[in-house]
Amino acid sequence: MIINKKFFLAVILLLFWMVCFSFAQDYVVGEGDVLRITVYDHEDLTTIARISADEAITFPLIGQVEVKSMTLSQISQKISELLSDGYIVDPQVNIFIEEFRSKKTFIMGEVNKPGIHILHGTTTLLELLSEAGGLTKNAGDKAILKRKASPSDKNEKIIEIDLKKLIEKGDTSLDIPIMDGDSFYITKAGVFYVTGEIKKPDAYKYEEGTTVIKAITMAGGFTDMASEGRVKIIRKVSGKEEVIDRAKMDEPILPDDVIVVPESFF
Repeated sequence: MIINKKFFLAVILLLFWMVCFSFAQDYVVGEGDVLRITVYDHEDLTTIARISADEAITFPLIGQVEVKSMTLSQISQKISELLSDGYIVDPQVNIFIEEFRSKKTFIMGEVNKPGIHILHGTTTLLELLSEAGGLTKNAGDKAILKRKASPSDKNEKIIEIDLKKLIEKGDTSLDIPIMDGDSFYITKAGVFYVTGEIKKPDAYKYEEGTTVIKAITMAGGFTDMASEGRVKIIRKVSGKEEVIDRAKMDEPILPDDVIVVPESFF
């Protein structure tokens, strides 16, 4: 039984390695990436090459090799073909990423480490958030993604991602792969205010779907002096202040609303 468990574990690890290797071979290289290139049975040809600004590398015997917009497997095949042309019979070329430097993304807003982040191979949104130190306590529920179809394309596609569904509800369909040049902005949560005859008057983080009764509960509930039937909401609409008198307990509130609980006269 112990042997079977060890064999099963070995098979799982092998499969995991094969999947990771497959993803790596599909990685499209770019300027700054460092490649480790080996040729089977020709240790003297082992090369560490950094991709230049014109997206080329230099390799023994064959000189400069253009690798623009190529995957590792395509580069391997290209070098094999060039070596086969009068240098080595049936060369077996293997290429691995020594350092990732070409793919970058930019994340700003409510994360603990905003700025530019290097994409180490296939990276998803959750992994990027982790690298950025996670969300701040003031983070909202939305991530705004700006993405170009290509580096030369001036038009940007705007994608809105619901972080609450992704993180709290585990909707992995929203854990999208990050592309080179992606720009993220993590929104700041709105706040609402509860004041008057309430146990913990303060500003509170707004969540979509918050009602008057939920807001009051978050603020510790009514005091003994509260007039529960005369709660009002002060709201700004188009820059003007509006008052909702005798607000219902199931009335949805909005960011920046002020919920006022007056004192009972009896």
